Amino acid sequence: MKIAIPREQRPDEARVAASPETVKKLINLGFEVSVETGAGLGAAVTDEAYEKAGATIAPDATVAYGNADVIAKVRRPLPDELRGVKSGALLISIVDPFRAGDELGPLQRSGVTAFAMDLIPRITRAQSMDVLSSQSNLAGYKAVLDGAAVYGRAFPMMMTAAGTVPPAKVLVMGAGVAGLQAIATARRLGAIVSATDVRPAAKEQVESLGASFVAVEDEEFKQAETAGGYAKEMSPEYQKKQAELIAETIKKMDMVITTALIPGRPAPKLVSAEMVASMKPGSVIVDLAVETGGNCELSEPGEIVETGGVQIVGHVNVPGRLAADASALYARNILTFIDLLVDKESKALAIDWEDQIVAETCIIRDGQLVHPALAPKDAPPPAAEAATPEPPAGEPETEPESGPEPGSDKPSGDKQGG
Repeated sequence: MKIAIPREQRPDEARVAASPETVKKLINLGFEVSVETGAGLGAAVTDEAYEKAGATIAPDATVAYGNADVIAKVRRPLPDELRGVKSGALLISIVDPFRAGDELGPLQRSGVTAFAMDLIPRITRAQSMDVLSSQSNLAGYKAVLDGAAVYGRAFPMMMTAAGTVPPAKVLVMGAGVAGLQAIATARRLGAIVSATDVRPAAKEQVESLGASFVAVEDEEFKQAETAGGYAKEMSPEYQKKQAELIAETIKKMDMVITTALIPGRPAPKLVSAEMVASMKPGSVIVDLAVETGGNCELSEPGEIVETGGVQIVGHVNVPGRLAADASALYARNILTFIDLLVDKESKALAIDWEDQIVAETCIIRDGQLVHPALAPKDAPPPAAEAATPEPPAGEPETEPESGPEPGSDKPSGDKQGG
């Protein structure tokens, strides 16, 4: 078995899909590992480190692909990256299929069997493979640091002979994996933290981290969660009451961090232009959902926008801004998934298409879109593929109920984060 680890081609991507640690373990599984030269430099991993772990270094992606049976990437390949890929090879990456648009076509025509790591089902057995959880954990941490970098004041209360510096007030919108880590990080820096989420189970998690929970807690709120840990679509009446409460809360905040995402749909607008205008000069908004439309009406992807003295931070690929740690965690996610595809005795690929994780992660097979959420509505999925429901229609965050322990990417329950 041969596996290729190419260098990522997207300009904002510094992560890599393998670490020296996972290279050694892939070799133990029976793989010959080929790493494209320079693939790990953005994550502080040299070619020499890969060679020492047992990998061979390929001069370019085409050579790395060669006769590779498996290609492990961080992001969905660009169309021109598919040159040299052999038909039938397994491609494993974060595909982001609902926003892939025309890039899914070249994947289908390339003949690869594509697995989307961002579609790993949220079950206990798959927790160690959950890319969304491991990367969102880092994103929540980094969001606070990115906000602090442009916030012109201190976070903790400081008592000096010249007077007292009050603590910063931070509101985190969304209490999944990213949100919980943002709460924990802001608390460590000494801020007074509040958080909001439409899932009732989030209240206990938020308060366990020392933050105050902000929500309209009526009867509808108490029923606002699906069996899968997602939030249900709330009624217009509830949304209006919640928006009024949040609008009053935001006025008092020094920093707002938004993390709300809906799988397969644009991010919900939580912070309006009017809310931004109501904030104090010097306040900061960090929008972690900026790549999917943004939770703040005024945020711009890749930009720090200033309006009325309020700075709105819209960095893209926030986990990639911590490339070394993000790569190490992602590489372990990839390793665990690949381990599922290999027969340990024969050291050969042995894919069990009836396995829930395999079936719900595979999006392209034999040139066809096979994931039910992606396949044409009039084309039933192949019999070998297990049926998977479409993404929830109303979800305020990609991370459902159970988040990680603060400072860890390990989820705390079946309803695992992303």
